[in-house]
Amino acid sequence: MKKRVSQLVKNVARRMYSFVTWDQWCYRSWSQEGEDLVLRKIFEQHQTGFYVDVGAHHPRRYSNTQFFYRRGWHGINIDAMPGSMEIFNKMRPRDLNIEVGIGQEEGKLEYYIFNEPALNSFSKDLSKDRHEAQTNKRIKDVVEVNVKPLSCVFDQHLPKDQSIDFISIDVEGMDFDVLKSNDWSKYRPAYVLVEVLRSSLHEIESTQIGELMKSVGYVIFAKCANTVFFKDLNQQ
Repeated sequence: MKKRVSQLVKNVARRMYSFVTWDQWCYRSWSQEGEDLVLRKIFEQHQTGFYVDVGAHHPRRYSNTQFFYRRGWHGINIDAMPGSMEIFNKMRPRDLNIEVGIGQEEGKLEYYIFNEPALNSFSKDLSKDRHEAQTNKRIKDVVEVNVKPLSCVFDQHLPKDQSIDFISIDVEGMDFDVLKSNDWSKYRPAYVLVEVLRSSLHEIESTQIGELMKSVGYVIFAKCANTVFFKDLNQQ
């Protein structure tokens, strides 16, 4: 209870400070690395559009799609965390919110749940070797969840003839599996955002993800600290 009250006081103080120090030149971002600022520039002429968020986590926290939802866009949010879509259904009623894991094959996988939900992952190595061993974050639980290929989710849920302006993928170590599970001949987002850790711009093309995206007709367009933007070569 004390922690909740303390956090509430901090939030109120932040809001008051933000109001008092308001700056007309300041941009608000919901993304973890400012990805939505790059996307705003790309889609500055688009009043409406469609996005897909894989590993959506939360409607606002670390969200690359919240700005666009507020602008009037809609899309599909996907997350494997049990119960994760309750808050999406409440805060994103225009979106289609799907609670399922994404993998190369349909089935079940062990899902590692942390005391910091942004780190939740299907990757045992990443969860235990890096997050637990190198940080103060801890695994709270391990559960089995249903997984299916991204192409199957699109087959079942993507509206007919719906183009995808961008897809954001952040699934803590399983990003390559998500990309591999798509049918790139059928479903081609104009831009793909995906995490490629500890890689400089000149190294990205030689990574597993870089090679895959090149093979399906995408080129590197931009980069934040860890998130890489790939653009479909067929897009103007």
